[in-house]
Amino acid sequence: MAFVTGTALCALGLVMLTHLGLITGQTAGLAVLLSYVTGWSFGAVFFTVNLPFYLLAWLRMGPRFTLRSFVAVAMVSAFTNALPHYVAFDRLDPLVGALYAGALSGLGLVILFRHGASLGGIGVLGLYLQDKTGFRAGWTQLLFDAGLFGVAIFLMDPMLVTYSLIGAVVTNLIIGVNHRRDRYIAT
Repeated sequence: MAFVTGTALCALGLVMLTHLGLITGQTAGLAVLLSYVTGWSFGAVFFTVNLPFYLLAWLRMGPRFTLRSFVAVAMVSAFTNALPHYVAFDRLDPLVGALYAGALSGLGLVILFRHGASLGGIGVLGLYLQDKTGFRAGWTQLLFDAGLFGVAIFLMDPMLVTYSLIGAVVTNLIIGVNHRRDRYIAT
């Protein structure tokens, strides 16, 4: 149930974002931006973008985490391809959509984190680099997102990039406040 709920929430958030022409951070944001530029489906791009990170995940986080993350990425990819056939938005304000998409994604990610999975390779890369070089994982993620949003500002309407950034902040605030080691962790 946790994987279905967590991935469904993330997928709905991503469907809202892509409906509005917005992006997000991390590998999901890279996949959204690439899907806009290439015209390929987000699900296929997201699944493909994450493939190189599984070796690092295996080495850094172990086989259980890697397999769970692989399943979660596959589920989000499938859900984001299927949901537009069942969900449509007649009217969705970009700011409201960014806020809701950020909240849905943040909640979905907290569920997945608490059940030993993730959706993004940049976090795993950050942890790997932190172990090998001492460069903090959070800085790696921040630098990646700064670069991603920096590229997006040249490819997208600046106001949509601003809304996207607001949504990404909401996602990270929800994760920051709710995902702590001293709270419930499923095995």
